[in-house]
Amino acid sequence: MNSKSPQNGTTVGLDERITGALVGAAVGDALGGPVEGYSPEQISERHGGRVHGIVGPWNGEDWRTARPIAPYHKGDGHVTDDTLMTHALIRVYATVRDHLDAYAVADHLVPDLMTTPRWIPELEAEALPLHRVFLAEKWLVARIHYGHVDPREAGTGNIVNCGAAMYMAPVGLVNAANPRAAYAEALDIAGAHQSSYGREAAGVFAAAVAAACAPGATPDSVISACLSLAKDGTREAIEKVCEVAARHGEFESALVPLRRAVAPYDTVGPDYRSPSLGARRPSRLHSIEELPVALGMLLLSAGDYRRTVLGSVNYGRDCDSIATMSGALAGALGSPVPEEWAKRVADASRLDLWEPARTLAGVTREVFDRDVRRNRAHEAAFAGLGGAGCSD
Repeated sequence: MNSKSPQNGTTVGLDERITGALVGAAVGDALGGPVEGYSPEQISERHGGRVHGIVGPWNGEDWRTARPIAPYHKGDGHVTDDTLMTHALIRVYATVRDHLDAYAVADHLVPDLMTTPRWIPELEAEALPLHRVFLAEKWLVARIHYGHVDPREAGTGNIVNCGAAMYMAPVGLVNAANPRAAYAEALDIAGAHQSSYGREAAGVFAAAVAAACAPGATPDSVISACLSLAKDGTREAIEKVCEVAARHGEFESALVPLRRAVAPYDTVGPDYRSPSLGARRPSRLHSIEELPVALGMLLLSAGDYRRTVLGSVNYGRDCDSIATMSGALAGALGSPVPEEWAKRVADASRLDLWEPARTLAGVTREVFDRDVRRNRAHEAAFAGLGGAGCSD
């Protein structure tokens, strides 16, 4: 089924939504990478105002040595680990060609990270993806490959952050227009990686992407789908942030109020680079910061891709992941990703940003056909039990 984009009234089908979500996520990631970890004030000072597109590394030519623990070329259109992990998950779908679970992570995603060298834009070299991903993603390899932990429980003990949520867009796309199914599948997958509100965010983000693919979807309908599924602090944080976002029509005036709204649920604290002692620990009262802010930016920008992503980037803090999520949602809604950004990111990152979308679109149709056959078999079996049409 096709539906109209709220931005331009054109017909937007499944393939276009999948492409918009995945290319939109990668471009958002690349725009946010060079200013990740900084405050809106620091970003404005460094760039002489707000960021309006692709910018270079924060430390210029000294990017290799300025932060030895993270010697990455962030900027100039390079995607980060958010996109690398998203593409890795798509490769798992391409192999399994069905719904995934935590065991698919163990059987396919973990080997992909640790055995196959790929082009890593931020390293400007071929390397194992494992050598680029953050410690919270290295946890997958340590726990599952070396620790032989049950994949469904391997996420327990990891730092609680957005690590699992940041690459869950493909789960929402495979379950397009079915947020509840996307939520359940993402929770299963993310059990291998995260626990607590980090795992919950993965489920809710996947549900948001699925909801954004529904015919006639809007930012409001996406947020309603999230609130119908989200639990505990994640639900409260989304609700509070979106209440604030609804009072703003552009990101500049919303930057401080959005941070103030999410702060009670965020454990990292005011200094993103110096987390508090209570940071990233399991809790039913808290939420990751990235997902509520991404939803807030989507809402205040009425789903417009450019405004949504630039608001996310200029928010600072973990803005590459915020822009990855918000970019995926705006793209799934049908708002076009600026071609000049997409081409520059693809060229700079030496990645075909469109091929993963073509692959996932094919898988999505195969999975849907399997689901239809499974549902019909269940219906026939239930009817055989006398269940269909019975009132007692």
